[in-house]
Amino acid sequence: MSPIMLFSIIFFLCSFSCFPLNIGAADSKSIYESFLQCLTLQPPQHVPTFSAIVYSSAFNSTSYTTVLQEYIKNRRFNSTSTPKPVLIITPTKESHVQATIICAKKLGVQIKIRSGGHDYEGISYISSEKDFIVLDMFNFRDVNVNIATETAVVEAGAQLGELYYRIWEKSRVHGFPAGVCPTVGVGGHLSGGGYGTMLRKYGLSVDHVIDARIVDAKGRILNRKTMGEDLFWAIRGGGGGSFGVILSYTVKLVPVPAVNTVFRITKTVAENATDLVYKWQLAVPHIDDRLFIRVLLQPVTVNKLKTGRASFVAHFLGDSDALLAIMNKNFPELGLKKEDCLEVSWVQSVLYWSNFDVNTTAVEILLNRHSDNVNFLKRKSDYVQTPIPKSGMKSIFNKLVELGKIGLVFNPYGGKMNELPADATPFPHRAGNLFKIQYSVNWNDNDPELEKNYLNQSKVLYKFMTKYVSKNPRGAFLNYRDLDIGVMAGTGKNGYNSGKVYGEKYFMGNFNRLVMVKTAVDPDNFFRNEQSIPTLPGKSTGKPRKMTTLT
Repeated sequence: MSPIMLFSIIFFLCSFSCFPLNIGAADSKSIYESFLQCLTLQPPQHVPTFSAIVYSSAFNSTSYTTVLQEYIKNRRFNSTSTPKPVLIITPTKESHVQATIICAKKLGVQIKIRSGGHDYEGISYISSEKDFIVLDMFNFRDVNVNIATETAVVEAGAQLGELYYRIWEKSRVHGFPAGVCPTVGVGGHLSGGGYGTMLRKYGLSVDHVIDARIVDAKGRILNRKTMGEDLFWAIRGGGGGSFGVILSYTVKLVPVPAVNTVFRITKTVAENATDLVYKWQLAVPHIDDRLFIRVLLQPVTVNKLKTGRASFVAHFLGDSDALLAIMNKNFPELGLKKEDCLEVSWVQSVLYWSNFDVNTTAVEILLNRHSDNVNFLKRKSDYVQTPIPKSGMKSIFNKLVELGKIGLVFNPYGGKMNELPADATPFPHRAGNLFKIQYSVNWNDNDPELEKNYLNQSKVLYKFMTKYVSKNPRGAFLNYRDLDIGVMAGTGKNGYNSGKVYGEKYFMGNFNRLVMVKTAVDPDNFFRNEQSIPTLPGKSTGKPRKMTTLT
């Protein structure tokens, strides 16, 4: 940007504010001072708390680094070369969020929104734009459960574990259909269409959202009534970060039995894993909707020989006798026995799926916001709509062994997912899908060559799977964020066309409606990221910088 252009922008901003911005070279120090000054001028002005919630590497670098790293959940984006925000704002009041949005617009800096940090590509706390700030919502973690109305109001910065614990405190026969990782932030999980082991019985997390509070691009706090049904529709699966800052969701709880059953059975290729996975995809999408059986396909070494292994991990909303009757009728090939089954409460099933020992782990572990292990990782996703032939399953196992590290996770559909129309929420992948695939690779060593190898494995396997998965467009799941499938590039027509590439993979036929909502509520494209919803060409009055792929 030329000095003349920069001066013009600063002059324009100053003419609409009541203080001199004095950004100069737009370095961290000047932005910090200008931002702090702007915040103190926003109502209510009698609460001088902003200096305690604004972090800058230029002024409080130690605290800044601690806060930044606190919720980085992918070590790929925690290096000296990772783009860093010029500021981190950690609001404790709704007015702090409003003021941050107003001041970010005045200063012309991009805002990234972080609720838990589990965004697989880190775009809630890094950016391809030069100057950006992070609005970290971790202080917004209240969860208020009302068993009489079977609802809960949960703030965006709360984690799933905290939500589950607060439900358990009040009731042993209520739950909520959301993810299996307790440290995931509610804001991102619900706004992207979260799911868990009750998917086939109760559908997605967003299918049970009945109200929300959001701060829009004008700094207004809106609820379902005041935001209107179009925006309310959009933030239930379309990614909240394109439309505003989610403050809280009101969700409807679901009934769960006092006795649940879980099991894990592992089989290698030599133990007939190929045939079992083939049969799984035929049987499980049509089985009793109280039953969810995930399959993990991995390369392993047995007796010094590389082979493939399938792990069948299940959650059943009922006791083991009922589960055995269902399995013996619909999937006898797996050979499930009574001794394979573990009867637990619903909250214990949460612990089980989080890889905790249910016999020795206290439920209070769900309140530990750092109970997970943070690794280097990469994820991708696909949908399968026609059964993969047995020969295909054999080829997949062979490919996993050949590549050596990456694995696949198959998540069954059917049940409730067949009952709701594709446009009920922005999440479109409903009826017609047998299962969803997650490509998964984790590693611990900070070795650039290893990272290069494992990222390449994900691309090679993704290409290999093309013939087995959905097409035209090839589907993807927003909460398994993957920048390989496209990024926002440019503005206007270019921005729309580049957004359409990934947008139609994530949202299919719902993409155009999301664009219409985005254009109506945020025509200047203030809330934007590398895979946000674009505005209609010619409708945006703002000029955000060109975005490129993050590295």
